[in-house]
Amino acid sequence: MTARFRQPLARPAARVGCLSALAVLVAMGAAAAEDFYAGKQLTFVVGAGVGGGYDLQARTVARHLAKHIPGQPTIVVQNMPSRIGATNHMFNAAPADGTVIALVQRNMLLAKLTHPETIRFEIDKFNWIGSLNSETAVTVAWHTAPHKSAQDLFDKELIVGGITSVDPETTPRLYNSLIGTKFKVVTGYNSTSQIALAIERGEVQGIGDWSWSSLKAVRPHWLADKKVTLLMQGALKKEPELGDLPSALDFIKNDADRKILELHFTQKTAARPLIAPPGVPSERVALLRKAFEALMRDKEFQEDVKKAKLEIDFVPGEEVEKVVRLIVATPPDLAQRYAKAFAPERK
Repeated sequence: MTARFRQPLARPAARVGCLSALAVLVAMGAAAAEDFYAGKQLTFVVGAGVGGGYDLQARTVARHLAKHIPGQPTIVVQNMPSRIGATNHMFNAAPADGTVIALVQRNMLLAKLTHPETIRFEIDKFNWIGSLNSETAVTVAWHTAPHKSAQDLFDKELIVGGITSVDPETTPRLYNSLIGTKFKVVTGYNSTSQIALAIERGEVQGIGDWSWSSLKAVRPHWLADKKVTLLMQGALKKEPELGDLPSALDFIKNDADRKILELHFTQKTAARPLIAPPGVPSERVALLRKAFEALMRDKEFQEDVKKAKLEIDFVPGEEVEKVVRLIVATPPDLAQRYAKAFAPERK
C-alpha cells in the first residue's frame, strides 16, 4: 500500500518543479522584454496621410506612450499614405522585434476579399495590440449640395471624394450596389483632411464615409456653423449621439445583402487597429498591450485627447483578435458576394 502512494506523491513534486522552472523562464523573458526598449527607437507607422483622423490619433498617442513602456524608447511617427502598402510592409519588411508597430486602416481587415491581387499579408498572422476605438461612419453633404435627407441619396447624384481602397471610396460603392444610392466617387485623395479641403473648395459635394469622431475632431466648425448636412450613418449599431439619423442598414431589402453590409461594418468594431509584425516575441507583444492599456488611464493623455477633441475608447487586443477570427471564418460564398457588391464592375 505504501508503494502505491509514493508515485502519486512524487508526480506532483515533479510538476511543481517544472512549474517553478517555467515561472522562472517566464519571469526572465518578461525582464528581458523590459530591458529591450532601453535606448531604442520605436517606429509608429501610420497607414494614412498627414492631418487626418488616423494621423491625429497616432501623434497624440506617440506623445505619451513611451513612459508606459519600460525603457522609455523614443517614438517616431512615420506616415505611409499607401494603405495596403503600409500593411504589406508590416507583414513582409518591418523588423519582427517589437521596434515597429502600426496604426493601419480598418479596411485592411477585409482587403483580401476585395483586392486579393495586391495583398501580401494574412490578418490572422499579425500580433494585434488593440484598437484605439470603434467607429460609426457618417455620410456628409456640403451645405450647397441639394441633398438634405437620406432619401436624396437615392434620387440625386452626390459627388464624393474617395481614397483608393479605403472607406471613403469603398463604402459609397457598396451602398450603390446594395441599397441603390447614387454616389459618384472621385478618387485620388490621400486623406480625409484632403477630401475636407476639396469639399470646401467645391471640387466635390461631400464624403460617403467619414468617421463621426474624426469629423468632430478635424472639422468641428462644420457642425457648429451648419456647413454640412448629415445624411446617413453606417455601423452595426446606431450611434445614440446621432439621434434618429437613418442607418444604411435601414434600407437593406433582403437577408443576403444585409449579411454583406454587416460584414463590411464588422471592421468598424476595430476601427483603429494597432498591429505588430508576425514573429515578435510574445512577451514584447504583451508588454506593448499593457502599455496601451496603461495609456488609457493616463490623465495627461486624457487631457490631450480632450484638447484635440478626439475620441479614443481602447479595444483590447484579445477583442480585436475575435473580430479577426470572425472575418477569417467568412464563408466563401459570402466573401464572393461581398467582393462583387464592393466592385460591381467585376461582375
